[in-house]
Amino acid sequence: MTDHTSTYTLDEALESIGFGKFQGWIIAYAGLGSIAEAMEVMILSFIGPSLRSEWNLSSTQESLITTVVFAGMLFGAYTWGVISDNLGRRKGLLSIAIVTSGASVLSAFSPNYISLVILRCIGGVGLGGGPTYNSWFLEFVPAPSRGTWMVIFATFWTIGTIVEASLAWIVLPGLGWRWLLAISSIPALAALVFYSFVPESPRYLCLKGQTTEAYNILKRAAAVNQSQLPSGTLLSDQITCSDEDLDIPEVTHLLSLKRKRKNAFKTSFSTVWMLFSSNLIKTTFLLWIVFFGNAFSYYGIILLTSELSSGQSRCSSLKLVLVNSSDDSTYRDVFITSLAELPGLGFAAFIVDRIGRKHSMELMFFIGFIFLLPLLSHQSEILTTVSLFGSRMFIIGTFTVANIYAPEIYPTAVRATGVGVASSVGRIGGMICPLVAVYLVDGCHQTAAIVLFEVVIILSGLCVMFFPRETMTQELADTVSVSD
Repeated sequence: MTDHTSTYTLDEALESIGFGKFQGWIIAYAGLGSIAEAMEVMILSFIGPSLRSEWNLSSTQESLITTVVFAGMLFGAYTWGVISDNLGRRKGLLSIAIVTSGASVLSAFSPNYISLVILRCIGGVGLGGGPTYNSWFLEFVPAPSRGTWMVIFATFWTIGTIVEASLAWIVLPGLGWRWLLAISSIPALAALVFYSFVPESPRYLCLKGQTTEAYNILKRAAAVNQSQLPSGTLLSDQITCSDEDLDIPEVTHLLSLKRKRKNAFKTSFSTVWMLFSSNLIKTTFLLWIVFFGNAFSYYGIILLTSELSSGQSRCSSLKLVLVNSSDDSTYRDVFITSLAELPGLGFAAFIVDRIGRKHSMELMFFIGFIFLLPLLSHQSEILTTVSLFGSRMFIIGTFTVANIYAPEIYPTAVRATGVGVASSVGRIGGMICPLVAVYLVDGCHQTAAIVLFEVVIILSGLCVMFFPRETMTQELADTVSVSD
């Protein structure tokens, strides 16, 4: 008999289920998407010189190949967020896998420059779905260990960068850029192949009133993890679902779903305006600044590291890491700088569930700021390298924790959209940074460049202090009205 006097929330259900084999599959699939995104972004830097030589491209044409990908990611991050919040996480993930894998494979067979630019732009739209993987995985993780597992999830990005640098080192010199594109598309294709095993988020299903499906997924998760759901009735804010729902006729429910689907495209963009509701507008703008600051400082540090790696630290032409070089030193430098992120992620994983999301970001912004201070004046190569690698370690940590905090602070109804739009703002920071940094360093203004990065880091840290609340161990909200 079901105990009608007791209830439990989705977060309590997930805590009872625990993190086991079921979530292991979830993080494996989400991580596959993250690896695919990292590899497709990193590959742009490797194939540029080869394309320029084969097709006699100008520097502007070569740069456009990268620009269109980031432009596509700006559009994709917003679009996939809206689709996932209105049509479901599962449909969003399928669309992302189709677009990304299709464009990635076809790019390897591009007959000319124009077709490659178009396909890379379409691929960029697919790559913008990274925040959707993030939000989907988050909704399956028990609250007590949510921070640690989200940091572990972030390591898949670093793995992707290391794998791509290794592939480029091995494949590009002997087989050429087409083979590198084809081999690099394997993770995106794998995401499409294994899509049939992807479950919908039970939190999303409960929010949309699909109670039976939500309960069945939780029940399956408990069986796979060899655990049990709590007794009683499952609650999700205004929605209730329990095992008794399995016996309730669903004619009314199905009619309701048809009405919802009929109006889906009419109301799909309403989720964007929810981000500016009285409960969320402060959080939204603060997150935008932090995401912009994280991307700006992260790619800025990579730019400065690239100058060091090439041994041109005395007022030389600064080139983005991996760009305009095809010798072994380029691949080696990228491989080493990517490895520098691992200790930063380890540190973030250690503190995020101990001192909280806000304090973790504040601490790591501060340490990253301190590491950059020596570079206000010219230093020895060793000290400069230590400063840049140290700052990158902790900036990647703040980047990671921000990607944990954002989906936790937003309710289920707008989670994917909110994180997607914030990610788009971050992409803008990543696009602007090379223009500003290259201009300053090319003009022998290293001090001015460092001051700019330091100001951005300080402003980002101050914004973290004004975030409305800490989310560590708190249950995820489902509706905007209870988000704050």
